[in-house]
Amino acid sequence: MPLLHDFFREIDARWNGPPGTRVRLRILGSSALILQTDYERGTKDSDVLETHDVTADVKKRLLDLAGAGTDLHTRHRIYLDVVPNGIPFLPRRAVYHGLTDLNATLRHLALEVLDVVDVVVAKLKRFHANDRSDIAAMVDLDLVPHEQLVSRFREAADSFAGDARVEELPR
Repeated sequence: MPLLHDFFREIDARWNGPPGTRVRLRILGSSALILQTDYERGTKDSDVLETHDVTADVKKRLLDLAGAGTDLHTRHRIYLDVVPNGIPFLPRRAVYHGLTDLNATLRHLALEVLDVVDVVVAKLKRFHANDRSDIAAMVDLDLVPHEQLVSRFREAADSFAGDARVEELPR
């Protein structure tokens, strides 16, 4: 069981939200890979996508509970980072999967992880050393069908090409 499960369970336990109200968190990057596959690697942060569920108040509460420099960061050696919606290189309709088993143990949060292929697509834009390692691991685990990767990449490129973010794409 990934250490990330304990991290999110502790955030959930400390949340103190109204009963019955669950905040949906969309997890990106290597944390999404770790949470849905047998892949393991160290990571310093877990990226959460800023969505309509992650309001300014929710973002502040998340960062106060589990952001850089918090008690949870010190205890788990990982922190939450909230990523603005327009930043990730994603297809217009990114695919997310609920974490049924983990979510069944949470009261205030509902976690969704970005699909493996969409994580790989997102990592192609930055393509740093950890990104390349993550991509290679997913390919080695046979979780990145070539045709699906090409299709999802084209959708992401088309999304970016239609607005001001086109300048962010490397040639």
